Amino acid sequence: MIKRNTVRENIEAYLYNLPLILIVSVFILFPVLGTLITSLFRDVTFLSSKFIALENFVRLFSDEHFLHSVRFTLLFTIVSVAIELLAGLIFALVLNETLPARAFFRIALLIPWVIPIAISGRIWELLYNYDYGILNYIIISLGFANEPVSWLGTTTGAFFSIVVSDAWKTIPFMSVIILAGLSTISDELYEQSKIDGANLFIRFFKITLPLLKPVLIVALLFRTIDAIRIFDLVYVLTGGGPGGSTTSLSLYAFNYYVSGDFGYGSAVSVVVFILASLLAAFYLKTVNVNR
Repeated sequence: MIKRNTVRENIEAYLYNLPLILIVSVFILFPVLGTLITSLFRDVTFLSSKFIALENFVRLFSDEHFLHSVRFTLLFTIVSVAIELLAGLIFALVLNETLPARAFFRIALLIPWVIPIAISGRIWELLYNYDYGILNYIIISLGFANEPVSWLGTTTGAFFSIVVSDAWKTIPFMSVIILAGLSTISDELYEQSKIDGANLFIRFFKITLPLLKPVLIVALLFRTIDAIRIFDLVYVLTGGGPGGSTTSLSLYAFNYYVSGDFGYGSAVSVVVFILASLLAAFYLKTVNVNR
């Protein structure tokens, strides 16, 4: 009797979750499996499809351009996420305090986040423009330079221009998540710590930071995966230039899809998926260890 009830409950549970299972299967599972299968074939336009097992992956790791895109993507992820986490934490701490017009500043903070990436990329492209960009106008007007700076024309300049543009767009996202975490911390803890003589820094490192740790890890998880997959901003700002120095993994895969080499492009996409999955597993394991 107990077994029958258990089986029935399991069936009912699956039926209740069937819509979600179908959505996940159609929009996530099937595309991932399709990409994985395609990566095992020589699937080039105007050529017959041929199963080549792992040859595309072997070719990847002997492809200098692919290895450079891996380095750029990882370096961009590390630098941009670190900046966004630190800035997001600072903004969240400030906006969590009782300030005049605090509601206005909270709403204003969200403006960069709600702007579509392609549009924000175009805005920054105009700001960075060599001939008529406002950044060059400002630095020349203030006497910091005698001639325009090619912000997107050098490897270092293009890299940090993308990082700054991405940070402007996504710092609000980090701030909102951290601000939500701060709102769950009881004011009584801070009041008691003040009575015990704890100063601002002690309260931050002994109360705020430990209690925020799960929230920070969740914020890092979302932003890291998003940074690993960066495409829109790079495509609009630099197109991968100069000289391919800012080609991300997603843009590298996209270029092969456009050229008709779907097998090789799929292999690059599988690598992106594996990197994102490994990072997600690491973050989730970190959360479980600290519980």
